[in-house]
Order: sequence, then structure tokens, then C-alpha cells
Amino acid sequence: MGIVLSIHSTLRWLIVIAAAAAAVKFAISWRRGDTFSKFDGILTSAFSGLIDLQVLVGFTYFFWNGLAAGTGFPSYRIEHMITMLVAAVVAHLSAFWKKSEDKLRFRNTLFIVLDTLIIIFFGIARLPAA
Repeated sequence: MGIVLSIHSTLRWLIVIAAAAAAVKFAISWRRGDTFSKFDGILTSAFSGLIDLQVLVGFTYFFWNGLAAGTGFPSYRIEHMITMLVAAVVAHLSAFWKKSEDKLRFRNTLFIVLDTLIIIFFGIARLPAA
């Protein structure tokens, strides 16, 4: 079980790196009025894909640890899981702006990344200090 928790803990840093790269790139591109490129789409997909992978690993840990290890399902873990599911849904909202003009698309995707990070922060805050 330790390996699943280790993967879950390591993935968070990849998400932070992807979010930071996306936020900086989208903020600069929004300010400049750049065209939304294939790289921007890849960056958006990488961010939401990493969130999806994190949710999958988190679900695995949640159920495996709760059932197999016999620790049950404490309320803080349930709250963490629900909050992170909301973050995953929010991370995918940028798909609604695929056909928008580029400036709007950069702005909206930037705010999606930032909003997702805020929700993730609150989800992590639900966990007890280790």
C-alpha cells in the first residue's frame, strides 16, 4: 500500500509543475494576444490528464486502504476525495471554450487552472497533519 501512497504523493508535484507552467504560459499569451497553439492544447491536456491520474491513484488508495487494510473510511478522507473529484471536474471545464476566440480561451483556461489549484488546496487542507 505504501507504493500507491508514494505514487499519489509524487504525482502532486507533477501537477504543481504542470499548473505553474500552464498558468505562466496562459497569462503571458493572454496578455500578448497570442494564437492558441497545439502546444497550449497539449499543456491543458497534460494538466487535466495528471489530475485524472491522481484521482485514479487516490481512488485506488482510498478503497484499498479502507477495505483491505481495515482502516475504514474516516470522514476527512471522504471529504478529501469529494473535493478532489470537484477539482478534476473543474480541470476539464476548459473544453467548453475550444471554439472561443484565442484571447478568451487563454483567459478562461488560466482561470480554470487557478481555480483547480484553489480547490486542490482546500482538499489537501482537509487532511490531518502528518
